[in-house]
Amino acid sequence: MFEPRTYRTQFNSERFKGFEVKHLETDLWIGVNPDSFQPEMKEVAIEKIKQLRNKFDTYIQAEPFFKKSLKPFHPTKITPPEAIEMAVAAEKAGIGPMSAVAGLFAREVGEEILQNFSVTEMVIENGGDIYVLLKNELVLSVFAGDSILSERIGLIIPPCKNKFGICTSAGTVGPSISYGKADAVVVICDDILLADAFATAFGNKVKSPNDIEKVIKQSEKYPEILSLLIICEDKIGIRGDYEMRVLK
Repeated sequence: MFEPRTYRTQFNSERFKGFEVKHLETDLWIGVNPDSFQPEMKEVAIEKIKQLRNKFDTYIQAEPFFKKSLKPFHPTKITPPEAIEMAVAAEKAGIGPMSAVAGLFAREVGEEILQNFSVTEMVIENGGDIYVLLKNELVLSVFAGDSILSERIGLIIPPCKNKFGICTSAGTVGPSISYGKADAVVVICDDILLADAFATAFGNKVKSPNDIEKVIKQSEKYPEILSLLIICEDKIGIRGDYEMRVLK
């Protein structure tokens, strides 16, 4: 049921006290600043995941097209608020609402932890989609499957008072649906649901390294995107607010 997520071994275990929570298809890695960690965080996270999963299972039974649609979905009277948020974000990117589900779960679990515990730094990782609160600069190593650039490229993420999203889609890595061949498409937005949806949408468009420049150009019409990085085979493209660093 769960895909091995070997990249998690690269997470900074000194800066973040990390633990995993799993329920059905949801598999989160949660890291917080060590002095704020409490064992009860795991119980709080699992309970939130179960609540969300029950809500979506009930809703999708009544409206199965929400889960099946690969195109923008128009909410109805019975669509819950969380699903509406997913639909709105996905419509902006021109794809189906389930493209934002991983980002939603990461955000909702993160918010639940922040409401119940005093935390100064936090990372919620859900299959490459990350909800973050940073007090200090973070260098994000980009996992890109079998590409020679995998874990050799880092994005320098500055500290920020607000939470935001860093989402990755890939056509060559992981179980998620992608119609492209990118090894990694990383999108950073203030809204993690938008980052999740755009990462999927742009990932679908990268069929070969020759598509990188075109997709980078298309992304310029979306001011919500703070940064975009694309890796396909041995080629890379980047635009946005954050600097890139060669790690190896």
